[in-house]
Amino acid sequence: MIFSYAPGRPIPEEEVSERLREALAEIGRAGERWLVIIPDDTRTLPMPAIYRSLVEELAPRVKELALLIALGTHPPLTDDRLDQHLGPAWRDHPEIKVFQHAWGDPAALARVGEISQEEMEKISRGLLKVSVPIEINRLALEYDFLLIVNPVFPHEVVGFSGGHKYFFPGISGPEMVNVSHWLGALITNPKVNGHKQTPVREMIERAAARVPTPRLGLSLVLQGHDLVGFFLGEVVEAWEAAADLSARVNIRWVDRPYHTVISMAPAMYRELWTAGKCMYKLEPVVEDGGTLIIYAPHIREISPTHGRWLLEVGYHVRDYFTAQWEKFRKYPWAVLAHSTHVKGIGTFRGGVERPRIEVVLATGIPEEICRKINLGFRDPASIRLEELQGRQEGVLVVPNAGEKLWRLSDGTIPDIDKL
Repeated sequence: MIFSYAPGRPIPEEEVSERLREALAEIGRAGERWLVIIPDDTRTLPMPAIYRSLVEELAPRVKELALLIALGTHPPLTDDRLDQHLGPAWRDHPEIKVFQHAWGDPAALARVGEISQEEMEKISRGLLKVSVPIEINRLALEYDFLLIVNPVFPHEVVGFSGGHKYFFPGISGPEMVNVSHWLGALITNPKVNGHKQTPVREMIERAAARVPTPRLGLSLVLQGHDLVGFFLGEVVEAWEAAADLSARVNIRWVDRPYHTVISMAPAMYRELWTAGKCMYKLEPVVEDGGTLIIYAPHIREISPTHGRWLLEVGYHVRDYFTAQWEKFRKYPWAVLAHSTHVKGIGTFRGGVERPRIEVVLATGIPEEICRKINLGFRDPASIRLEELQGRQEGVLVVPNAGEKLWRLSDGTIPDIDKL
């Protein structure tokens, strides 16, 4: 490890910049070209402080510094959103280029190898028998060194976010996006989320080993909006340290499940595609037959990227798709994965779909659309949060949901095999 700092308390803003500059002082030499891979604004992290530290500490020392936003399949950030994400000072540094990943543009991608069908069968424990081309944004091959800036939270697809996930699917081609997400869906969110080593993580690391560019990871752990630790070093080493800390501060243990959970989406989730995290992180603490409400009056669309597909397939449990695979395999597998994660686990037997819980949208998405996509509807104005918060037995209201994972203290998780 090159640098680590986890003082066991929230790190004040001025201290964040100071410590980051200390860490960055250990890397970068004259003549080197560095590409920094960063998240978009759907992740909580002190990005303006990180940007300032990069500009003040690393940029003067190296020949070239550029940023690549790991969008995955998210829409590009507008200049106004970049002002919020990086801080308006980014406009004062035209010499530092800011690129945004274009997952659907073949010209933006380079192929560095393939995960064979045999490898995927072994990695997936027999769940998938497909080969996967390893495509990555070609900028990752054109710079001398890479720095992956990655906040680490419990995650529905891979177990814990961060590390080489910012390669795959962060700056990858569509095949890696689709297969990795569908593998996570086949295993199911409750069995993946908050687990450090998963088949999807193994898949990502297998792909990352084919990328030749030297790199380091700056893994950060946040508790709410407070930075509580960060680690700079070899990517996997830094990520593992951050995942261990994140498991301690970002998993909330409760003694019993709730019949109703109101999961409030923060403003950074602008579409159901990202606000689905409000379901993923709280599914384990909703009792069988209970209800989870995604409360987000500001959200008015399913997804600008994937909405057309989701209007066709709707939201369903995993087994609804696997039982009718020939019908659904033509759709992007990441879309099917998102669908199952939002709907939650359940069964499909004798042509009848039975979700374990009901998922209701209290958003700006019209009722007729909610019904069409097989989700419940509730007018947000009908929910009196102040009357529910801590006042009704069996009801849980969670502000700023989506990054903290909620689990039962006895360790049990919802399991399709037990339904």
